[in-house]
Amino acid sequence: MKQMDRLEAERIVAAYADTLLRVSFTYLRSTQDAEDVVQTVFLKLLASGPDFQNAEHEKAWLIRTTINTCKDELRAFRRKAVPLDAAMEREAPEVPSSPVLESVMALPEKYRAAIYLFYYEGYTIQEIASLLGRSESAVAAHLSRGRKKLRNLLDK
Repeated sequence: MKQMDRLEAERIVAAYADTLLRVSFTYLRSTQDAEDVVQTVFLKLLASGPDFQNAEHEKAWLIRTTINTCKDELRAFRRKAVPLDAAMEREAPEVPSSPVLESVMALPEKYRAAIYLFYYEGYTIQEIASLLGRSESAVAAHLSRGRKKLRNLLDK
């Protein structure tokens, strides 16, 4: 573990903040919650100061930590009871609206995550399997089934 200096922290935030925000939004569907998760991930990075083997290892750690933090948030959210009056309208991140992205966001989580990481973030099936903690065959099946569901949604 190493002490991270300010310039290194700024470099990492500049390089990955947008990607982590998009990944967390695909899970949480709330700009504010996604921003909170990204902030939490960067705080975890500063607190743990892991030694990365290379840029890919760094990026994979950040995305894996983001996904895990999103899942923690979703579990915590399910345990919370919120009165209907307190519910707020949630904003989408500043991403161009498209019927395809809206359809991707409507997919079940396992398909949505695989489709998003593959097509929007450019990860391979092997990398997605590693990030999501699933087998490559499961990710390939999620992509195939997700494409079929996406095709059906877009045809409607």
